[in-house]
Amino acid sequence: MYVVATAGHVDHGKSTLVRALTGTDPDRLAEEKRRGLTVDLGFAATGLPDGRAVGFVDVPGHRRFLANTLAGIATAPAVLFTVAADRGWQPQSAEHLAAVDAFGIRTGIVVVTRADLADPAPVAADARARVAGTTLHDAPAVPVSALTGAGLDVLRRHLAALADSAPVPDPHAPVRLWLDRAFTVRGAGTVVTGTLTAGTLAVGDTLELAPEGQQVTVRGLQCFGAARDGVRAPARVAVNLRRVSADAVGRGQALVTPGRWRRTDTVDIRLAEPADPSEADGPGLPGAADARALPGEPLVHCGTALTGARVRPLGGPYARLRLHTPLDLHIGDRLLLRDPGSRRLTGARVLDVAPPRLTRRGAAAARVRALADLPADGRDPAVHLGLRGLVRAGELAAAGLPHPPGAVRAGEWLLDPARAERLRAALRAEVDAHGRARPADPGLPLAAAAHRLGLPAPDLVPALVTTPAPAPVPGGPEQPPPDLVVRDGRVFGAVDETLPEALAAVARRLEEAGRDAGSAFHAPTRPELDALGATAQALAALVRHGVLERHGTGTGAVHLPGGSARRAAAALRDAAPRPFTVGDCCRILAVSRRVAIPLLEHLDGAGLTRRDADGRRLVVDGTAAAEGS
Repeated sequence: MYVVATAGHVDHGKSTLVRALTGTDPDRLAEEKRRGLTVDLGFAATGLPDGRAVGFVDVPGHRRFLANTLAGIATAPAVLFTVAADRGWQPQSAEHLAAVDAFGIRTGIVVVTRADLADPAPVAADARARVAGTTLHDAPAVPVSALTGAGLDVLRRHLAALADSAPVPDPHAPVRLWLDRAFTVRGAGTVVTGTLTAGTLAVGDTLELAPEGQQVTVRGLQCFGAARDGVRAPARVAVNLRRVSADAVGRGQALVTPGRWRRTDTVDIRLAEPADPSEADGPGLPGAADARALPGEPLVHCGTALTGARVRPLGGPYARLRLHTPLDLHIGDRLLLRDPGSRRLTGARVLDVAPPRLTRRGAAAARVRALADLPADGRDPAVHLGLRGLVRAGELAAAGLPHPPGAVRAGEWLLDPARAERLRAALRAEVDAHGRARPADPGLPLAAAAHRLGLPAPDLVPALVTTPAPAPVPGGPEQPPPDLVVRDGRVFGAVDETLPEALAAVARRLEEAGRDAGSAFHAPTRPELDALGATAQALAALVRHGVLERHGTGTGAVHLPGGSARRAAAALRDAAPRPFTVGDCCRILAVSRRVAIPLLEHLDGAGLTRRDADGRRLVVDGTAAAEGS
């Protein structure tokens, strides 16, 4: 179903035009019928000449009901902009055009109504000239008479052409259905309606009611009275909801796909050209937009939502809005800012839905420079990742952005490549400093590395070590080998894999001692190590080569065969009770508490086990996690 909203000055025949096209009176309220004036949104549908359905959202033209008008226009993919042949361009014509332009509606038709009462040609020419500098600059002008029917067939053909040329919304996009009505149907319960502009709705879907965050279930769907199991955008839909009262929902709320929108009360925006309906020459003013011209507390329209806000100009067309009511937004969303005093309308684009705090001197100017690097719609994931340096992948998705190419991925985190390279150099320096300070305890633990680098999680450190090297240039210099390795929960400087003979002899003696002890987790005591010729320097070298693992610190440190932590995690996962004690670990691994305690502390630090307040533990992950230790 194609969806079209009306627009235009009061009493220019919007509702009469919809009634002539559909046979349905969109004025549904008793007050509207009594006064002969559209007060709230009306809805109707009809078939196009090729059999496709088109739905209409009829909006009020009177200035007293501008909030309702904007709620109808904001979610419309296209608009029928009406100007009466016997009245010509009027104040609300300019105001409605300013709104259409601010919301970025690029598809529409200028309909010159009442063509039976006056020559439509001069009004059509004037209207086309007025829309030339707006998003409707390509809109054709079609004269019609709802009374005689003249021009209605031509208008229907133009509507079909609009539907043919309209971009197809992504059926897999997250849903954000702005609600324009809510009511109760006997035997069904709560029903809400709205214009679905992207994505797909299906019976049984679980959605969130924004901004409250309450989860609701789709019990049933209809498109203009026809029951459907699923609906793809674009469409007018009625949604029967479970688990919510009609008193708890209304215009301005939205049904959204959970986790795919940023619910925010602070956004950074770029203003479009100022729109002022008091100007006789049209909605726009010449010159660049300046956020200092905005009122301190404008009204903000987005979809069917209306909220107040406080403005902080940042410089030029850039500003920060603090919304009184949170909105579920994506970067690139369009807002309309309305001055409640002058009625001036200004369009804006959302550039950031989670902007950083501005606390230092010069922060606003620096923020403007950063925002100026973004494209007009703000949707450049690489720039946003570069501004943050580090972000959760889910946060980018909730902001409506894909993963940027070249990003370094580590679990739920994404690292900007440039920052990853700087962090990798810092990690190299920290590993070297640790080696100089503690030569007998080689390898920087992942948790310590994350702390020193200011990273929020230890699992980011291996991603720095394995950052892909640049693609080799034909004929260029050979890429150097990696100079860092991660092993047994620590970061080491890369070493020659070949053991010197003296170290190899120590390694053989330790291996034989383990076989003689009959334990895969044999950790010789200090006297035993001395008897085997395993000096502190030799043990450190064997740890660097991965032959041994060192767990614990100082005199309580133990040395186990390489890979012991991984094998211990797997054995505990398979055989330990949930939760298990240190004694259970000793029994399963056939080790003493001298060995079990530092080994378990290592597994805790690596995130492979989790210790509770009673000192008992759970294996957090299975083999996959253990293999990463």
